[in-house]
Amino acid sequence: MGELTGFKVLMIAVSAFGVVVAVNILLAWQAVETFPGIEVPNSYQASQEFDAHKAAQDALGWTVDARYGEGVLEIEITGPDGGPAEIASMVALVGWATSTRDDVTPEFTRNGAVYATPLDLPDGNWNIRLKAVAANGAEFSRRIPLLIQNGRA
Repeated sequence: MGELTGFKVLMIAVSAFGVVVAVNILLAWQAVETFPGIEVPNSYQASQEFDAHKAAQDALGWTVDARYGEGVLEIEITGPDGGPAEIASMVALVGWATSTRDDVTPEFTRNGAVYATPLDLPDGNWNIRLKAVAANGAEFSRRIPLLIQNGRA
């Protein structure tokens, strides 16, 4: 192996720090590449309207539940009486929690309080970004986390 000289120690130190820097650059690059982007265009404006939107949603008294199994995604929206909520329109964006690469906006069919759509979702951490409008015009939005394991959630 030979004598440990100052030059060899320098090369060991430079190599070790080089590996650390290279890994950090790689991880930073991957983080930026997979970042979904801006949640709202103006966070200050969104914060000023937050309480009014929350109060309008709370007044609806809706309960939302999402299920997935056998290749079918179901979203159940019930009103305060436990029956189907009165919804004028609904759209849901389904995507990975950390990437927008596989985002889809499926077409749902309604059966009472349940909205269903056939959808092939592999195991992983998914988010449903639900936006609905009540019959009275009140806007309702929810982010529903959906953890799929063994083809079921």
